[in-house]
Order: sequence, then structure tokens, then C-alpha cells
Amino acid sequence: MTIRLRPVSLFDAPLLTYWDTKPHVIDSTGDDDAEDWFVELAKDPPWRWFFIAEEDGRPVGMVQLIDPREEESHYWGDIEPGLLALDIWIGEESDLGRGLGTQMMTLSLDFAFGHDEIDAVLIDPLERNSRARRFYERLGFVAVGPRRFGSDDCIVYRLEREAWSNRGVAHDR
Repeated sequence: MTIRLRPVSLFDAPLLTYWDTKPHVIDSTGDDDAEDWFVELAKDPPWRWFFIAEEDGRPVGMVQLIDPREEESHYWGDIEPGLLALDIWIGEESDLGRGLGTQMMTLSLDFAFGHDEIDAVLIDPLERNSRARRFYERLGFVAVGPRRFGSDDCIVYRLEREAWSNRGVAHDR
């Protein structure tokens, strides 16, 4: 299984709209209103990247990276420079638990830290989503603490550039 990320296009709007109706996607994204993907994908701000993850050419998931300092809704509030915030989801239930998320995150984090000005990546899983939280912790994210976004109780996690760069490096003791 080979995963690649490609930039999203307007042609992906119907698929993203469909994925937004899936119970496991709703459970992971909280009480936020579903996006109007036709409107959202027509925008191209310099602070945001949308990717479709494909497994051998078949769309399996979505990744969004934003500069939380520049993002127009100021969802993250007043925040330091040098950060990206990441959202990820897998579209179909049958694709969960197959290692696709790990590959998607690896590609996404390599992309994020490929920008020299990025010091860390943030992610905000729902507090009740213990499976996602364990997944992010295995990737090296460290819990910063609880935060309420709208009506959602989340745990903010942060992954530092150095931690990502040093993953898998054996240390002599």
C-alpha cells in the first residue's frame, strides 16, 4: 500500500461532502458545522494547504494544514508564529486501522517541517477521542493541555521540529 498526498481540487468537493456525513468523521471532528466544500475549495489562501491522500490512486483521506496565526477565523486565538495546525481524517470506515493514518501523518509532517520557518505542529483531537490521542502520542506529539474550541472539549498536542527530526534515532547510553 502506497500513500501519496495530492493537492485537493474542486472536483473533490462531492467526495469531501460525502465523507462529512460519515459517523466516524463526525465523531472525530466534533460539533463544528460541516464545510461547504464547493465554497471552501474555491478559496486559495497562502496560509492553508488541503491534500487528498490516495492509496494507489484511490482517495482515502484528507489532510489540512493551516498557519493558525494567519487563519481568518482565528480559531486558535492569539498564537505565536512558526506553527502549523493539522487536521486529518480517513473517509471510509473500511480504511480505518490499516496504517493509512500513519502514512498520511508522516507525509504531512514531512511537508510541514519542510518549511524552515515551522518550529512545531499543533493538533486538537477531541478529549473523548482516546484512540486518536494515543495515535498522536505514538508519533511524538506531547499534550499541551485541555482547551475548549466552540462547544468541543479538546486536548491540544504539539510536535516540535527537533522531536520529529530525531524520531527513530538511537541514543547511546
